[in-house]
Amino acid sequence: MSEVAPIPFSQLTTLRVGAAPERMVEARTREELVSALRDVWSDDDEWMVLGGGSNLLVGDEPFPGTVIRILTSGFQLVDGAREGFVRLRVEAGQNWDELVAYAVAHGLAGIEAMSGIPGTTGAAPIQNVGAYGQEIVQTLVEVELIDEATGEISTVPAADLGLGPRTSVLKRHYGSAPEREAVILSLTLELESVGTGPRPLHDARLRGALGVADGAEVSLSWIREHVLAIRAAKGMVLDDPDPDTHSAGSFFQNPILPEAVARTLPPECPRWPVEPDLDPVVVIPLAAYDGALPPIVSSRTDVKVPAAWLIEHAGIEKGFRLPRSRAGVSTKHALALTNRGGATGGEVGELARFIQSRVAAEFGIVLQPEPVLVGVEL
Repeated sequence: MSEVAPIPFSQLTTLRVGAAPERMVEARTREELVSALRDVWSDDDEWMVLGGGSNLLVGDEPFPGTVIRILTSGFQLVDGAREGFVRLRVEAGQNWDELVAYAVAHGLAGIEAMSGIPGTTGAAPIQNVGAYGQEIVQTLVEVELIDEATGEISTVPAADLGLGPRTSVLKRHYGSAPEREAVILSLTLELESVGTGPRPLHDARLRGALGVADGAEVSLSWIREHVLAIRAAKGMVLDDPDPDTHSAGSFFQNPILPEAVARTLPPECPRWPVEPDLDPVVVIPLAAYDGALPPIVSSRTDVKVPAAWLIEHAGIEKGFRLPRSRAGVSTKHALALTNRGGATGGEVGELARFIQSRVAAEFGIVLQPEPVLVGVEL
């Protein structure tokens, strides 16, 4: 662990905005990371951890506390996998796309559709990252956590993380604290060993995105190559000369609405049903059981709608900017807010608030931000 001269967030985040914090510490090993966290917690200072900075909007005033940069890296094979599968334990600071590239090169399936997602591996479970039908919840076995309240390290099964659509018990949603204040030290994935040759692509969503016919066979490397091309076309693969990639990815969450609310939207608005719990568990005390089962009350059906559609149909076009602002909507993707060159955190926040107000006025829906906001209010 080493304390370093604070580096501005504008140099450490993909949005390229944000002032330098008051204090900064770098942790390059698991032991250094544990020590740094316990030290800052014992001093009761404000703190935050920083990985790849790809899902973060930081304001223009210095963060009044300690930033711990997680620079751990590496992964290794571990025991316990099912037959035909391989388990990898990955350090939290490991670059995510480098991990995906390794898996694809070694014929390990389960994360290839998430190629090109920026950031570090430790951030993946926090918001259950996913793309084109794959999510981290499908391959995650467990995470190693250190809890702020106790400073203790524990191994937590994936089932106990509350993984849902871009959420978990560890995620700091805008306006609320996470259910569990903890930092991921490492995680374990279980990937299917399928080899590097072509095989049937069963996922319908991925087939549709890649233009693959039902029954066609493709390799993991072919999937990775084409996913990277699709993401690049949307400005979602980091490329320094392209300001469309100076973003935090999708800035707003796709709203999940009650079906009755979704019916008030224009019929041409795309929507996807969110599957309800069709097999609820009913517990009846033995002493109260009379031979009859109570009727099962079906839960309501929720619907997910695309935030990008709402934004564009509220009059916000790709490339939109407010007057004199250096922040703008991506020219390739209406859901990405970008730094067009020299923008401040305040300018990005101003653009986000304007988009929120337009969508709320047009459709009565308040879009919620996807990135973690530090020193910025919407």
